[in-house]
Amino acid sequence: MGTAALTQYVAFDDKYSRMMEYLSSEGRYWIDNDQWYLEADSFRQAGINTDKRKAGKLADFSGYQSEQLKNEMKYFLLYSMKNGLLSVSNLYEHYREAVRQMGILPGGRHPADSFAVLNTGEEKAVRAGKVSEKERLYQILKRDVIRFIRDYYDDRGETEKDVWHGVRIPGVKISAAAKRQKASISFVKVPPYYREMVKRFMSRLVIKRSWSYCTEMMVYIRYFFEAFYDHGYTDGFLEKLARPDIEKYLGWVAGDYEGRNATFRSKAVSFIRQYIDYVQLAEYPQAPQKDVNRLIYEDDIPKRERPADTMRKVKYVPEPVRGQLDACIGEIKPVEMMPVYVLLRETGWRGTDVLNLRYDSCLEHLWNSHEKEYIPYLCGEITKTGIPLLKIPIRKEVADMVKKLVDDAAERSTDDNNPDKYLFNTYEGRCKGLPLSKPAFSAAMQELIDRKGILDGDGKRYRFKAHALRHTRALEYTEQGMPIGIIQQILGHCSLQMTLHYAKVTENMLYRKWKETEKLNLLHLESTPPNAHKEKREEIRYEFIRKNLDAVRVPFGVCFKPSKLPCRQQISQCLDCANFCTSRDNIPEYEKEIERVREQLKISKMLGRGEWEEKNRNYLEILEKMLARIQKEGLIHKNGSHREECDG
Repeated sequence: MGTAALTQYVAFDDKYSRMMEYLSSEGRYWIDNDQWYLEADSFRQAGINTDKRKAGKLADFSGYQSEQLKNEMKYFLLYSMKNGLLSVSNLYEHYREAVRQMGILPGGRHPADSFAVLNTGEEKAVRAGKVSEKERLYQILKRDVIRFIRDYYDDRGETEKDVWHGVRIPGVKISAAAKRQKASISFVKVPPYYREMVKRFMSRLVIKRSWSYCTEMMVYIRYFFEAFYDHGYTDGFLEKLARPDIEKYLGWVAGDYEGRNATFRSKAVSFIRQYIDYVQLAEYPQAPQKDVNRLIYEDDIPKRERPADTMRKVKYVPEPVRGQLDACIGEIKPVEMMPVYVLLRETGWRGTDVLNLRYDSCLEHLWNSHEKEYIPYLCGEITKTGIPLLKIPIRKEVADMVKKLVDDAAERSTDDNNPDKYLFNTYEGRCKGLPLSKPAFSAAMQELIDRKGILDGDGKRYRFKAHALRHTRALEYTEQGMPIGIIQQILGHCSLQMTLHYAKVTENMLYRKWKETEKLNLLHLESTPPNAHKEKREEIRYEFIRKNLDAVRVPFGVCFKPSKLPCRQQISQCLDCANFCTSRDNIPEYEKEIERVREQLKISKMLGRGEWEEKNRNYLEILEKMLARIQKEGLIHKNGSHREECDG
């Protein structure tokens, strides 16, 4: 036996031993009994919720011919029930007979009697609806068990497998809510010919963007490949992709997503454009030979919903409802949900961000030179927008509440019941080691509203949405006069545009602020020289843009390229780019660069290098023209006026 084979058997035996150890929990009930009954106390000890309306035999393993198959099936069921992957009710009502039938699978010598070596070739028949309901359930269970056991024995790195589990990938940006859902990304439905290519792309993306973004990207990548293969395309089509193929794809997208939100249609094109753009820049062997700009045009990307449609989705908690909730929140059940509400109201963060707080790092006191004292700050990771640590000030009474929560969590937590040090942790049961769930919080809030009879403006029972607290806090920040850029930072938005969706003002506040500005006597009718007026206006607009939009300092100016768009100027000069902005502040840079290029011209002539001389001369002309324009106009931004007109 070779070394590799010996290592495989050693690893296999080690994993099987750990499986048997897992089954030995709760007094060895699971391993010693081939018939599991719902009345057994072991279910309660394991934190498995059972339906009290059901009783009797839950699973029967007595007919299994292979001892290893039996133990693997037991492990799959026990792990799935403990971790919420399969409910007791679902197993009882649908899969009891399938579990029993699985025992007639042919046995054999170790390790051939393992689920890991079986195949799932019956899936096509199941999807096509060619089998009975009983057979369909049997094939579904068999498929799930085989995939689960294969993954269990697989010792490869997580990103080498066909199913990735987020919690096992180092550096992944995964929220606490995603951990509760046992977040995973499957590549099983990606054609084998392109599977490794897609996994390579995703392995870069998964440590750069949030887990939710990566799972969304995979939805559209899988759709892209399935669409082409379902319409008769075969392996190798991507390399030969041409414009007519993309036009067909656009038609499939329009049909498949008809009647759905426009955002879905838009992402089915824009995400694929981003994918192709990257694999071409990275020179993947299977990347399309034609440049992405000749395959997918900007105009091909369907428009997302209009701003007016987006605004209609923004929900605020009405002021009367808000007041009643603030007054009676102390009566919420269970009481541990109260501080969650307080922090959501105080910060305006997402529910997942608050529930993701860690007791060892969520509270800091920073010195404030203006107040001459230490100010409490709430600190947390914003996984959706990839902010590793966001700090915002909180009031002293809220900080005192957080301090008590921190002390309580530190006292109750161990490496077993709270390994990730969550502030709002679940200390026992099947969700042990995970934070409180957002749906549970919303349910508790709705129960409080129903109990207190809190009504909306139409006289109906108010329907609570946790995200409405975030919208409401943005509204409050705006009405209290906080600058929009500061609101963006507090809320953890990656773009100012998203903050603008939330941060409006009520009509009453709008009128009050308007009356205040009327007293300032800002209007002066004396004439102003046209050029001076234009220059001042440009400078004001430039300062506003520079301070309020995402911008990157580049040679000779600032780049206002939106962060979501790829840079197509990587191999050329920024001076010709529509996103480039330059002003009088950059004149010294131009003068210094012009002097350097002139020296290079002299050297080129001395050495007789004609191609160098020509490139330097062209570059010098561009610099000198740009410098002359700046000295005359003051500020140059190719798309500046156009964008201002659009924004207006």
